[in-house]
Amino acid sequence: MGPRCWWMIALVGCASPAASVDAKANDMSEFRTETAIELMTSYAERTGLTSQEPQQRYLWTDAFAVCNFLGLSRVTGNEHYQELGLRLVDRVHHVLGRHRVDDPRSGWISGLDERQGEEHPTRGGLRTGKRLGERGSEDAFDQQLEWDRDGQYFHYLTKWMQALDLVARSTRQPRFNLWARELAETAHAAFAYRPPGAGPRRMYWKMSIDLSRPLVSSMGHHDPLDGLVTFVQLQTTASDFSKSPGGPDLVQEIADFASMVKGRDWATTDPLGLGGLLIDAVRMQQLIHRGEFPEAELLEDLLTAALAGLEHHAQRGEFDRPATMRLAFRELGLSIGLHAVQRMRKAVEEDRGRPELQARIEDLIRYASLGAEIESFWLDPEHQRAQSWTEHRDINEVMLATSLVPDGCLTLPVLSENRIVL
Repeated sequence: MGPRCWWMIALVGCASPAASVDAKANDMSEFRTETAIELMTSYAERTGLTSQEPQQRYLWTDAFAVCNFLGLSRVTGNEHYQELGLRLVDRVHHVLGRHRVDDPRSGWISGLDERQGEEHPTRGGLRTGKRLGERGSEDAFDQQLEWDRDGQYFHYLTKWMQALDLVARSTRQPRFNLWARELAETAHAAFAYRPPGAGPRRMYWKMSIDLSRPLVSSMGHHDPLDGLVTFVQLQTTASDFSKSPGGPDLVQEIADFASMVKGRDWATTDPLGLGGLLIDAVRMQQLIHRGEFPEAELLEDLLTAALAGLEHHAQRGEFDRPATMRLAFRELGLSIGLHAVQRMRKAVEEDRGRPELQARIEDLIRYASLGAEIESFWLDPEHQRAQSWTEHRDINEVMLATSLVPDGCLTLPVLSENRIVL
């Protein structure tokens, strides 16, 4: 049996009709886990995490990778994967928390000395890890070139805050949540501002490495939303530890983001943006269930916006194009989000207090098969030979692994007194 037939069996159930439902489900689960392990093992070796290869750290990809290692550790019961996640956290802080090797500046980007920097590695934020150095203050702005230049993005930082917080919840080590809250406080202070006049608060999209100046002044569509959901999560985790880890209190920052999200339209047709809405929604749903989220009605707004985006894609047929015209990591962001819908459906079925929310989730669940189609398409070795895949191999493989084993990214382990409750 060739590899193509194997992944088709695992994803769409083309096994013998005599096979039992349970056997096919087990085969699918094993395939998904084994494939995710292969992808993450290759990524770890290729980027220098488990080899002598030069460190290739990129904040967005590494954030998803940390979540994947945590998820694989839970699925397999093998602590080796959690250890890889912890190692990756350390590598990210020592590469992206410090100035580039081609920068005349050196040391921690926070300006802290070596000892203080080790104790507070996120105090200055974290570089994205882009290929080129940041744009100088006297350099002309080039929109295309800016995509390849280093700096700090708020939505990359919130991904890393989420990863650190999940490490704290999984290991019961509060210092990771402390580092996440220190990063949150620093990021909010740098990115959020009030424009001249009486306009509402806004956010910069991209800042310089040292957070001293904006590189792109426009506001990311979902940045305030990411900030609100993530900061509430961090604050909740901090309060869950029996002994307070100290550090920043994010109450004022949460209030600021809550004011920024009021009345906003979250609609988007970008697959990655749609996936982000649904990932934020499932995190929000878990926090609402615990009585921790201050804007419960916001959840329905997110689901309504996501449904409009999915209907747009259903009409346009954009997922029927060849691999050369598609970007895997953006589509896989959507497939991860569609896994989030399935998790919300189960949770809402157990809590029948909001029939409108349940109806909206049922509308969204009709698109669940799209997630499987995206996974199947990008698991095809032929499609992985396309330049659109190979040029972004690291982020594509990590996000494919996330889609195959999504619980590490989507599930917020609940801290109990003596154990982690999933």
